[in-house]
Amino acid sequence: MLHVPTSKSHAAGVPVDDRSLANWNLLAEILQRADKKIDQSLRTRLKTRVVRSLLVRDDPARAIVHMAQAENVDLIMMPSHGHTFDEFLLGAVTAKVLRWKECPVWTGAHTEEQSGKEFSIHNILCAVDLGPRSQKAASWAAQLAAEFDAHLTLSNVTESMAIVAPGGTWTNPEWQQALVDDASRRLTELQKNLRINADLLVGSGDVSKVLSQMAKKTKADLLVLDCYPYSGNLRIHGYAIICTVSIPVLSV
Repeated sequence: MLHVPTSKSHAAGVPVDDRSLANWNLLAEILQRADKKIDQSLRTRLKTRVVRSLLVRDDPARAIVHMAQAENVDLIMMPSHGHTFDEFLLGAVTAKVLRWKECPVWTGAHTEEQSGKEFSIHNILCAVDLGPRSQKAASWAAQLAAEFDAHLTLSNVTESMAIVAPGGTWTNPEWQQALVDDASRRLTELQKNLRINADLLVGSGDVSKVLSQMAKKTKADLLVLDCYPYSGNLRIHGYAIICTVSIPVLSV
């Protein structure tokens, strides 16, 4: 359990008295309070687990990546919100960590509402772009489904063939259906090659909105993506997907 405190991480309680302020160490105060908070968090949330807690002074994103490399971790789990925000309102630190492609990153649901029910995994939605990383993402999703005895759905979102024209938009239904049929065929091949037991779902249009609808339709508890924000056909949608869907996202 890693925490990297910064001057914006905690309210440090600035002294009012001028003489006290002259000898006041902001960073030391932040570190002390952060250490206390991380201990409290461990006692209340992780009391049944053996957990090693680390407090590191460094750039947050760099510290997370370096620690992941040093510990040879299999998965990074972190919230999607931050005190500063990158494009698509994704937490700046999370956005930087997502650009590192060596380890899957689990981001918490990008929503202010807190669910009252205990988190569990019963249904998994895996969205692939049918590119080089799709096999790895589908394998991850299948392993998670097997581990949690969850239902798995493999999905793909094709490009919309809508054309802006005078008076509105127009879509060639034959072209759109051809894209959907091709995606369905390739999804079936992926499923057979990996010997995965999963439902198949293909949609068209705005990727983040369609995936959000798919997540609701399949009652998914987790969305697995075969993308990082800067690789694969989903790269331009990576941030938007995390911010749009109301469930955690695992970027493989």
